[in-house]
Amino acid sequence: MKLVRVILTVAVALTLQMTLARYAVAGRWVFDLVVVGVIYAALYWGPAAGMWTGTLGGLTQDALSGDVVGLGGFAKTVVGYGAGVLGAQFIVARPFARSGAVAVATLVHRMIVVGLLAVVDRDWPGFSWTAMLMETGLNTVAGLLAFQLTEMLPGALEQSRDRRRSSLSRRRW
Repeated sequence: MKLVRVILTVAVALTLQMTLARYAVAGRWVFDLVVVGVIYAALYWGPAAGMWTGTLGGLTQDALSGDVVGLGGFAKTVVGYGAGVLGAQFIVARPFARSGAVAVATLVHRMIVVGLLAVVDRDWPGFSWTAMLMETGLNTVAGLLAFQLTEMLPGALEQSRDRRRSSLSRRRW
């Protein structure tokens, strides 16, 4: 069952990333929703799920983006496992704690990718601190929304079912 959740999380994150990437105006709106999905899986289902989500999501994203295949996969795997371990050790149930985990994971992920690119690609132009901070902010907001929506959704569905049951019982008199 956890494998299905991991695959679904990766599919949703990749779909949202590819759909919203066209709104990234000339690289000014940088975000990585796959990292958000990895942290989501790691905090909800543990380090193994975070690692598998990072591996699957990172390698798929690398293959689709045309970057060096494996860099993003490795970075997301490390970040997913680390977030899962820290999430198991500390109480990360509050929205701000989860947002903080997404922010830290985004920074760690970007630093791993930057470090590996500096070693692998000699023509690599460097990176922008502004873009990295923008990515961290946008990922943090996306993570906050993802966690809040998934916590509100079961309650909203249950209220909807209760209303339907209530209206059906009144019709039968």
